[in-house]
Amino acid sequence: MAEKKTEADKSKISVALNRKARMLYEIFEVYEAGLLLNGGEVKSLRSGRISLDGCFGQSKNGELYLFNLHIPHYSFDTGAPSDPRRSRKLLLHKAELRKILSQIDAKGMTLVPLEIYFKRGWAKASLGIARGKKGPDRREELHKKALNREAEKSFKGKFRA
Repeated sequence: MAEKKTEADKSKISVALNRKARMLYEIFEVYEAGLLLNGGEVKSLRSGRISLDGCFGQSKNGELYLFNLHIPHYSFDTGAPSDPRRSRKLLLHKAELRKILSQIDAKGMTLVPLEIYFKRGWAKASLGIARGKKGPDRREELHKKALNREAEKSFKGKFRA
């Protein structure tokens, strides 16, 4: 018999969003991966103390890790403090892992964290396979946004239903 999913199962609680990623990179594909964390890091994450600035994914010994992800020490943790910028392992299925590794081995491709969130109590990371945008690409995108904004302003209030 099929089980019904409750609202709690479907929901996700966003902790951190990498807003610069979509501006600086062209995202081709998005994956979801689990994060391997210590107890104090989970508590610190739940309190929203995280920084994705300069964070990136890279392979090491055939596995994927997030480097430069800053999760500060939880103040009420009695254990020994760990390095806040240590590398954290990404938990993926083997097929997904092989696919991502083959994609980031291509020239100019990188793995960028887009969002960190909790889903059904588990810490997850949304990762994007991306290529860095050059200066003209970014200027072109900003120009398109400005044109769309101007078009919306000009039509605002003209049509009434």
